[in-house]
Amino acid sequence: MELKMKKIEVLGKKDTRSGFGAGLHELGKKNPNVVGLCADLTGSLKMDAFKEEFPERFFQVGIAEANMMGMAAGMTIGGKIPYTGTFANFSTGRVYDQIRQSIAYSNKNVKIAASHAGLTLGEDGATHQILEDIGMMKMLPNMTVVVPCDYNQTKQATIALADHEGPAYLRFGRPSVPIFTPEDAKFEIGKADVLIEGTDVTIVACGHLVWKAIEAAEQLEAKGISAEVINMHTIKPFDAKAVLDSVSKTKCVVTAEEHMINGGLGDSVAQVLAQNTPTPQEYVGVNDQFGQSGKPDELMTKYGIDTVNVVQACEKVIKRK
Repeated sequence: MELKMKKIEVLGKKDTRSGFGAGLHELGKKNPNVVGLCADLTGSLKMDAFKEEFPERFFQVGIAEANMMGMAAGMTIGGKIPYTGTFANFSTGRVYDQIRQSIAYSNKNVKIAASHAGLTLGEDGATHQILEDIGMMKMLPNMTVVVPCDYNQTKQATIALADHEGPAYLRFGRPSVPIFTPEDAKFEIGKADVLIEGTDVTIVACGHLVWKAIEAAEQLEAKGISAEVINMHTIKPFDAKAVLDSVSKTKCVVTAEEHMINGGLGDSVAQVLAQNTPTPQEYVGVNDQFGQSGKPDELMTKYGIDTVNVVQACEKVIKRK
């Protein structure tokens, strides 16, 4: 019997950073302990609504990211739940020492909100397009790492992290992308979402690449290939069961991420497979290169993280079964 792929409905289009801003504003109304800190990028991080309604709980620290992390760590001692906001490059690479020593090592309840991650930052170029941040953050003990896929899920993740005790890294982006997760869905940290069920190949994706994986599954169906698509929105703690359950059916996997192949989602999947059930795997990610200035869509094509690359990786890995 021919299996018909589940059609994913597009509910609109919006940037994931706006999902963070909406989630933070909603949190401000619900939880008086939530505070916001920003390193001179309030508009870019969409923190304006929180700032305007709760000025006594918003701290503009200026271009002083290391100081912001130290302040946030200190605020947790008094029971506050600080959300720090700046670009992903400055949220990690510039302040890794402060995060390691003052937040992760001491297990402080800081939520590091990181916007403009990956190549889709676009014209700002390689100095801002960090592609190593998932790996940097997931290697820190005590750190939770969340990479939501669209506006709704970013909003939900922002809200959910307030109830999660301990440091967390929330990665999102700048461009408008399709909204396809339900507005009222419950976000469960560490629990992957199976968006499409399939039998021939597993696609595990995070962030902006989840939509590319959905597009790839549709193109593969037209070729008679049944792809299972997993939205691995939490990189740490990692939902190993979701991967193992899927590959027990499909016998092969493709990972897709807007990140270096080294150290990211693909490595997490490979580790699970190596320890449990060695399985053919192909990677869709940036291969040991810095980015460059350009339009987001053109950069995704140039660096091999577009829909066509996911399709090609699936066709390649199926032949390796």
